[in-house]
Amino acid sequence: MARREKKPVHKVVMTEGKRNIIQQLLQEYDIETAEDIQDALKDLLGGTIKEMMEAEMDDHLGYQKSERSDSDDYRNGYKSKRVNSSYGSMDIDVPQDRKSTFEPQIVKKRQKDISDIDQKIISMYAKGMTPRQISETIGDIYGFETSEGFISDVTDKILPQIEDWQNRPLDEVYPILYIDAIHYSVRDNGVIRKLAANVILGINTEGKKEVLSITVGDNESSKYWLSVLNELKNRGVKDILIICADGLSGIKEAIAAAFPKTEYQRCIVHQVRNTLKYVPDKDRKAFASDLKTIYHASDEEKARLALDRVTEKWTAKYPNSMKRWYDNWDAITPIFKFSPDVRKVIYTTNAIESLNSTYRKLNRQRSVFPSDIALLKALYLATFEATKKWTMSIRNWGQVYGELSIMYEGRLPE
Repeated sequence: MARREKKPVHKVVMTEGKRNIIQQLLQEYDIETAEDIQDALKDLLGGTIKEMMEAEMDDHLGYQKSERSDSDDYRNGYKSKRVNSSYGSMDIDVPQDRKSTFEPQIVKKRQKDISDIDQKIISMYAKGMTPRQISETIGDIYGFETSEGFISDVTDKILPQIEDWQNRPLDEVYPILYIDAIHYSVRDNGVIRKLAANVILGINTEGKKEVLSITVGDNESSKYWLSVLNELKNRGVKDILIICADGLSGIKEAIAAAFPKTEYQRCIVHQVRNTLKYVPDKDRKAFASDLKTIYHASDEEKARLALDRVTEKWTAKYPNSMKRWYDNWDAITPIFKFSPDVRKVIYTTNAIESLNSTYRKLNRQRSVFPSDIALLKALYLATFEATKKWTMSIRNWGQVYGELSIMYEGRLPE
């Protein structure tokens, strides 16, 4: 795991000039507490902004306030403006000119925030906080109000980034892709619907994880999945060796149509979970241990014998519990031709599970998303936050890559 880089700590270096300024501040503002310091800094910030705007106006008009001029444009009083800063809200007097052509740069027209609050809002949104929670947090920390509408407007600024990210060019070849879906409640014209966030995670030829796509929809079918896979092709993907997915409706047929040479591997983890879903705790551990004898078998023949044994043992107690193993056997068996190292990459879904845990936090934070766009923004930001740490190749990638190169001869870059 890559070490997290420590942020540099600001080291205070005192100089004689700084000491003189501090002494003046103490005398001017009668500072006794940390809160007094904040109030003083807010007042100084407001005063500094005003003086800088006065200098900008001098430059705009071509003469100073104390000078005379024959220009037909001149100062025309002040207009009060409330801005939010890291020290709280403040009212500043913005100088005006007769022709209304003055464009201040220190605090631009229509700019109401100078606290870098936009990035703070986006960061909180990325961590799964709701607009209401964000609004309350900003109020507690900075002392000024931010409406939920304002927060939505701020987070809307990332929509062009999402579009660029969703359309970015991809690699020509991916050894392994994982496809998974997480469901969320979304409000649509007053009706709450369950929508699926379909995530495609790739392992590239360097063995590094990469989220290729996130789509939000409720139409899981072969037609839907074909459009998703064709989108990958349109972004430059020419070949995928293995796609690992749960039994998503229509996915098998879509893979066969879009990438005929690609092997579809049923996700073993989901297969096991679905089998144990209705098994009580008293039998779960023993049943799970028996299932392991199937997917840990050294080859397909031994796996099939293990399947029959497990079925015979548990069917009387849990009828139909093993039926899906037989139904899906053709999509389960590709894994048996690989060594333990490759199998581990395919059926150990740590890569996508860690990502999914990030996505599930969004469900815990909000019971209902106000729109599918709000959900997409939250998913994108959560993805961006989670993938910051993805800098290393997966374990034993060199060995895995070598085996895949032999198994799928001529399809991987040398």
